[in-house]
Amino acid sequence: MEENSNKRHNLLSVLNPFEVFRHHETVERTDKKPSRLKFTTKRSIEALIFLLCFFGFFGFLAFKMTLPNMLNTFMQTAYHLLLETVFYIMAICVLMGAISKLFTEFGVVRLMENILRPLMKPLFNLPGVAALGAVMTFLSDNPAIISLAKDNNFARYFKKYQLVSLTNFGTAFGMGLVVIAFMTGKGYGSGALVGLMGAVMGSIISTRLMQRFTLKAYPELDSPVTEEEGTEQNISFKSEGSIFQRFINSMLDGGKGGVGIGVSIIPGVLCISTIVMMLTFGPEAVDPNHLDKTSKLTYDGLAYEGVPVITWLANKINVIFYALFGFDTGALISFPITALGAVGAALGLVPSFIETGIINGNAIAVFTAMGMCWSGYLSTHTAMLDSLGYRKLIGKAITAHTIGGLCAGIAAHWLYVLLAMIF
Repeated sequence: MEENSNKRHNLLSVLNPFEVFRHHETVERTDKKPSRLKFTTKRSIEALIFLLCFFGFFGFLAFKMTLPNMLNTFMQTAYHLLLETVFYIMAICVLMGAISKLFTEFGVVRLMENILRPLMKPLFNLPGVAALGAVMTFLSDNPAIISLAKDNNFARYFKKYQLVSLTNFGTAFGMGLVVIAFMTGKGYGSGALVGLMGAVMGSIISTRLMQRFTLKAYPELDSPVTEEEGTEQNISFKSEGSIFQRFINSMLDGGKGGVGIGVSIIPGVLCISTIVMMLTFGPEAVDPNHLDKTSKLTYDGLAYEGVPVITWLANKINVIFYALFGFDTGALISFPITALGAVGAALGLVPSFIETGIINGNAIAVFTAMGMCWSGYLSTHTAMLDSLGYRKLIGKAITAHTIGGLCAGIAAHWLYVLLAMIF
């Protein structure tokens, strides 16, 4: 009888909600796994950190410039960039888009591909058909290589690790025609051509490093992409109609594509370039080389004014930038920094550099090389590799391309020095 009473007592104690709660508490205490923060808590912390950074950054600018001057400079700079730089770049994009489409329609691209084909294997460790991707991205933009890579008639020539490296290979030539045309239009054609050679050297390093990183981490990717039959001749760009009709359609379609590229660079130029300029130039676009000689700087809310933090920091270690890139002032480092996110935004800095007299042929060569080679890879590599189905390789692609872009700038500088000594 006593035994049955004990059993009932134990059963009731288990069913007792207070005992169950205490039991749960005990289990929680003995569990050594760290409890994860809730999603809403994480978002709240993230919002708090963002607000601190946001108000800290703009509060610093407002403290130095005064709030009205900072806001006026912010809007004036964006407005001037839109009128004086964006529309100029867009006009170049439209004209170059029309020319590139004509080249594609009438076989010039194929001709260039055949000329460059023998260089692909020894330089890039890629099949000869990869030359088509280089020409296409040079005439348009980075994503052009992805449309080719997804075509079985094109991809069947590659092994998997080679196909993945097309992300680095194609990016190194992205918007090349626009960059060179822009620099040439500013009167620095020779520097732009030297920069093109530097970009090619950087692309070789970036592509081969990507292949090496990929094979080391995933040896199984050393296999053909597909066993399906296909032919390169099916990669056709020819449209139907008479020669005159094809000429008109190509020119108009190419120009329309150029408008698309021109529009796509507007956010980068207006947002990124505005902030970079406000951290590069002082009041009234004071020459950054003479900031230390100015006794008192006053702000008037004009375009291109700012607090030259980047210039100040870069000048502290400019001996490194001078040795690597030949930069006479730390302000020039703003171009490569901006090109990490968008080369169109980086081009928006060039007119101001020219106006302040801190630019020369060597700087243009380095700008062209690094602008072409990087061409906003931080904002495109993720989407490009994701579309190919190799998101796991994003970190390796970015690392390889960072090294390649730096090497492109160094190569362009020393090539320019060598050619200046000869000629």
